[in-house]
Amino acid sequence: MTLVKVNNHPARNLSSFVDEFLQDLPLSWGREGGFAFPPVNIHETKEAYHLELSAPGRSKEDFQLSIDKGQLTISFEKKEETKTEEYKTIRKEFSFKSFKRSFNLDDRIDTNGIQAKYENGVLKLYLPKKEQEKESAKQISIQ
Repeated sequence: MTLVKVNNHPARNLSSFVDEFLQDLPLSWGREGGFAFPPVNIHETKEAYHLELSAPGRSKEDFQLSIDKGQLTISFEKKEETKTEEYKTIRKEFSFKSFKRSFNLDDRIDTNGIQAKYENGVLKLYLPKKEQEKESAKQISIQ
């Protein structure tokens, strides 16, 4: 016997359906050659933005970072594997798809000070903010 909880509240069912659909959407896109983008976290401090891109199993030499016309682009190119005749692969689940992600940078970012490092499967970028010129108070004379 199978017990199924039924909730007939239509708004709640639709909301749950949409939430589940959107939650599972990126996972289904990443399968079988779909649109697989690595997830990104972006944090802000007073001094900078910190961008973390989850990309385990890759090598830092495989990443390309570029800035062009205020747009930061992070890409990874899949390297072709050389086949060997020494053994036969029974099952292959490792998949490293190529990707490209772009982010618009505003004028507050000091593009010359951007730093990047790859550690423990996470590509970390430090995007420093430019020094803000503070307007000094001034007196305006009345004529």
